[in-house]
Amino acid sequence: MGGYTLIENAPLVARNTLRVAARARLLAEVRDATKLPELLDFPAVRGDPLLVLGEGSNLLLTGDFDGTVIAMATRGVQVEQDGEVAHIAVAAGERWDDFVRWTLGQGFAGLENLILIPGTVGAAPIQNIGAYGTEVAEFIQSVEAWDINERRVVSLDNAACAFAYRNSLFKREPGRYIVTAVRFALPRAHALRLDYAGIREELARMGVDKPAPFHVAEAVVHLRTRKLPDPAVIGNAGSFFKNPVVDAALGDSLKRGHPELVAWPGGDSRWKLSAAWLIEAAGFKGCRDGDAGISNRHALVLVNHGHASGAELWTLAQKVIAGVEAKFGVRLEPEPVVV
Repeated sequence: MGGYTLIENAPLVARNTLRVAARARLLAEVRDATKLPELLDFPAVRGDPLLVLGEGSNLLLTGDFDGTVIAMATRGVQVEQDGEVAHIAVAAGERWDDFVRWTLGQGFAGLENLILIPGTVGAAPIQNIGAYGTEVAEFIQSVEAWDINERRVVSLDNAACAFAYRNSLFKREPGRYIVTAVRFALPRAHALRLDYAGIREELARMGVDKPAPFHVAEAVVHLRTRKLPDPAVIGNAGSFFKNPVVDAALGDSLKRGHPELVAWPGGDSRWKLSAAWLIEAAGFKGCRDGDAGISNRHALVLVNHGHASGAELWTLAQKVIAGVEAKFGVRLEPEPVVV
């Protein structure tokens, strides 16, 4: 059909980076976002549960999906120059890492700390992806989406997207919006973020004393490659747990009891705690239950060693959540969408 393809009883194992062998009753691959209204009105789709999929890098499927999976495969990048700032409209189906590398090649700054994050551009605002001291929300001007409730295309400015740590309007109202494009405002010059998780040390190791954005990106690639397992080698969805934010009283108490606890000021007299430290201190780093495991390289990463089901992976994740809560009184939340 023009603009999209429908597949019945579609396998999803190659469409999620945890490599869970789930199936969808119907898979719609969308190449033209203007065809979404027609697709959603198709008899086999109308009224169905919907799951929108990018590259499946922020997803845990705990079983088959008895509904329609919409995979956004749209492409296109449009640029408008406005002095020292570029306004860039990007189709939802573009790969995030490809887009970041393209911006660096064009001489635009801002996204260098977000290189090598798997997934699509359309997924980036939903999660408000962040890494190495930068969140994508800082550079998003607006998000274009199909509003399923109102059956129309909407353009939501940055404030309307209600971005927060690993959160947004799109995550708070699941099932309402299908992101079709993201508009970025990227400067030619931008203060580099160098004070997070070993970036300065990596730049020094590279022999760079006057870094440009592309140097920072290279340093982040080195750091991520060393710390995080490659989804192409072992099934994983990157960081599986959010860093918890706790009130000052609990944070101060934990720091007194555990002086080695890794924590950062979280604003409003709160503390943001390192979930990786909590998980490792609770004894879960490198643990394994059948083919479901926690990476021995990074305690935040849930891994599929072979043929773990989504249910088995979720059982292990819940065991980690319970163990950390029992030891520290802090409840971890999963970062990916659990279906």
